[in-house]
Order: sequence, then C-alpha cells, then structure tokens
Amino acid sequence: MNEWITKQFGSVDAVTEQTIVRVTNLVMLEGALFNEMRALRPSEVKGTDEVRQTIERSRGDPFCHPETGTPADTFGRVRGEHGVTASNVAKYDTYHGVLVFDDHDPLASMGADVIRDRLQTARRWALAAADEDPSAKYYFLLWNCLWRAGGSIVHGHMQMTVTRGMHYPRVEMLRRRALAYDAEFGRDYFDDLWLVHDALGLGDERDGARVFASLAPIKESEAVILGRPGEDEAALAAAIARVVAAYRSRGVVSYNLALLLPPLSPDGEDWRRFPPQARLVDRGDPANKTSDIGGMELYAAGVVAADPFRLAEVLRA
Repeated sequence: MNEWITKQFGSVDAVTEQTIVRVTNLVMLEGALFNEMRALRPSEVKGTDEVRQTIERSRGDPFCHPETGTPADTFGRVRGEHGVTASNVAKYDTYHGVLVFDDHDPLASMGADVIRDRLQTARRWALAAADEDPSAKYYFLLWNCLWRAGGSIVHGHMQMTVTRGMHYPRVEMLRRRALAYDAEFGRDYFDDLWLVHDALGLGDERDGARVFASLAPIKESEAVILGRPGEDEAALAAAIARVVAAYRSRGVVSYNLALLLPPLSPDGEDWRRFPPQARLVDRGDPANKTSDIGGMELYAAGVVAADPFRLAEVLRA
C-alpha cells in the first residue's frame, strides 16, 4: 500500500506512528477521538456546483407556496417577517411544526436580524401550542440544513416540537448532571465548561453570548453557544449568525443546529441555572455518499477529523 499511502497522506512514515487524542467530559460523559491523520483530508466542499444545481432544481416545491402546499396546525399559522409556520405531516411528537423560510435557498445570507426573527417566530409557535395544551411545555428547535444533515426538503426551514411529561432525555440529563455538579463542587457547570474552553483559547465572548469550539464534539467542528439563565434564545441570534458565517467561510453548507432550552412554563423542577444554548455541527460534503456517522458515534464516542483549535480561530475572526 506504500504508493497509495504516500499519495493520500504524504509519506509512509506519516502513518507508521499516529497520535490519537481522546477527550472525555467527565460530567456529561461526552467524548471524542481526534486523529491528525483524519484531519489531513481537504476541508473544502467538493460538491458546491452539484449542491447549487439541486437547490435551483427544487424551486417550486410545496414550501415555496406554504399556504397551499403545507397544512396549518390546529391553532393556525404563526407568521414572522422571514417565515411562516406549518404543521409537519410526519411528526416526531404530537406538536411538531415547521418554520418555512421566506427564501427558498437554504444557503442565502442570514444576518442576526433574520435569525432572531425566525427564532422568535418559532417560539411564538411553541407558545401557541402550549396555550392549546398547557402540559406541552418542553420546547425544542432544530435546523437540519440540506440532506446531509437530515433535511428531507431542500427549501430552507427549521423544525419545532413541544412535548409533555418531561423534557427530551438528553436535555433532562444535562439539567440533572449540571445540578449534581453544583451539589458536589459548589460551582456552576456551564460557567466552568466555558472557563475550561476559554482558558485553552477555544472561546470567544461577543454579542452577549459565550461561543466555543467543543473539546468533546459529537462530530466535526461542533460549536457551542451559551446564553445567560433567564434569557431566551433570541439572545443567541447574533452568535448563531456568526457561527453559520464561520462555517460558510470554511465551505460548510450542511449542518445541524439544536436549541436546548428550559420549559416554556414552570414544571416544578430546578431550571434556574440552565442557560439557553445552541449546538451546531458540520455534517460534511453533501456530495459525499458515505455517511459521517457510524457505530462508533452511535454507541461509543465521536470520531473527529477537525481540529477544534482551528475552528476557534475562524470563530474569533
């Protein structure tokens, strides 16, 4: 394999001995395996032309005329300046909506004002659902940009759910472990998580939010955005816009975003120190037919090529 190895990695010596860095968050038990050899692959997206062509070919889809191409929720539609809600036909949960962007192109430029309006419109949808069913108070927002990230429709859109009983398991686990950390150490978990990343040069505090490149990413180039307890997600809009712009500057066009938020109304549990937070992750080249998530990511730990310190440089730029 010497000839092939030299072509792919520069030399045989480069792969004879490899350094693997394993990082584990001992509170959340999230972890990643970093290997410099995997980071040697080109970072720019190779399928840009194909992506653009697919976006253009998909114009005229049902989301391009949401009033007639999508169903309304039982409580109607919520309209913002940059989008309108619809009810999801194939639901994750009883209340599962879609915020259809006014712009078909999911890669259209989105500044802080546009993202803030979309976050506020989505929250109004969640509050409308909770008004209809007060037990549905646990709100979750996700943004799957393009098919590589799980988006089944190309047209730009976010998705929202509210659920009953308790928050989704991973959000509830984060709340419980943060409380356990406080009980054991007398420290705020989220503050300490930020301090560790900031001390290593991975953080950037701007736009009223704390942003850092995760040391234990679920997959490539994961960025975490922390607000302040008592704020809502609108306070994260400028930071989200900055991370998306940083992704785009690196050629990233497919990514996932998730908002982790306290419940819409009190549920009898302690959420006082749980800040609104967003997590974004690069999902790779949409032209690549190989999945970026396998058995290791599903059942063991993330396997990551991207160096978080390089991502941090771009986030600060």
